[in-house]
Amino acid sequence: MFSEIVLEAPSVSWRDDSMTSSDTVDAAVDRAAVYVHIPFCARVCPYCDFNVIAGRDDLVDRYTKAVVAEVGRAAVWRTLDAIAFGGGTPSRMPASRLHRIIEAINDRFGLVGAAEISLEANPEDWSPRRAAELREAGFTRVSFGVQSFDQRILSSLGRLHTPSKAVAAVVEAIEAGFLVNIDLIFGTPGETLEGWIQTVRAAIALEPDHLSTYALTVERGTPLSRAISAGAPAPDEDLQAAEYEAVEALVGGLERYEVSNYARPGRECVYNLITWSQGEYLGFGAGAHGHRNGVRTRNVRRIDAYLDRVEQDESPIQGTERLDPWGREQERLVLGLRRTGGVIAGRGGDALLGSVWGGRLVEAGVIARRGDRIMVLRPLLTDEVSRAVLALSE
Repeated sequence: MFSEIVLEAPSVSWRDDSMTSSDTVDAAVDRAAVYVHIPFCARVCPYCDFNVIAGRDDLVDRYTKAVVAEVGRAAVWRTLDAIAFGGGTPSRMPASRLHRIIEAINDRFGLVGAAEISLEANPEDWSPRRAAELREAGFTRVSFGVQSFDQRILSSLGRLHTPSKAVAAVVEAIEAGFLVNIDLIFGTPGETLEGWIQTVRAAIALEPDHLSTYALTVERGTPLSRAISAGAPAPDEDLQAAEYEAVEALVGGLERYEVSNYARPGRECVYNLITWSQGEYLGFGAGAHGHRNGVRTRNVRRIDAYLDRVEQDESPIQGTERLDPWGREQERLVLGLRRTGGVIAGRGGDALLGSVWGGRLVEAGVIARRGDRIMVLRPLLTDEVSRAVLALSE
């Protein structure tokens, strides 16, 4: 099965002059970041299995105080290059509450002069006034969960905005001085290749700094998975592959720097680069993950449990994981091979290239070694490469 997928996969050409140079890629590991999880949503989308909650905006003030308290109790660390607010929908939080959290993080750790401070946002939350408030709070980058510019697809995905509202939000954010990311989802049942191409073209016409394109996945326990189990159509993997391949020819001045992410030169997401390079970051908020000193941490997921722990002066960390040296090497490869610039081969890369599966991947033109680096030439098959890495024994 694996060999059939490899041999039949369409090829994506490699550009040696890729904007994501090895220096840019590797330098990110020396940067530091903070992730803040904001779980509040107006509605839980049918495909979403993130740690989110709808209809509990009454907890916003209490949650803000808890995150500020968690930050204040964190061990003094180092100056930060990036802060990322994810969710959930951070744009549902008043800018004043988000600003309190940024101030607490800055007071505790400090920020470099050009630190990236980003948030995820839904278009329906956006307005010129909102943009001005968030800029005043310190945000420099916004990622809009646009998902599609087709109203029929938006309705299928349970989204609350319209295509025209998405256009207005992006324009308003650019005019306010934000670096703007547009996030899209492809492969929704009922979407055609032609419809997807029109969505990508609509996104590129807005001239964003960054574009992310993700295949719709069916996560167990979501309303989408239950609907499919009951007979609703599932995403078509062949169509998703064709849609993925179509993006490369449509992105204009943006270039791919990771499997699913494109950016204008110099406008890659700093937080993304840090996490993909096995860099260090702290996580605050319900369900937030962190990585420091080789240890990965995760906070308790349920918002009520998170609030109770912090308010009782207890650590919200629910679990930790320290990978052994070989596990860290495998993780380094899995993360690094998602990037267009690839990753220094090292011990794990040498093992992969010397393995039976690695040899087949090379022969099929899926991976290649260029100097001291190993890279994926067919990004559509990155997950297959990752499985080959994780199957390696020390």
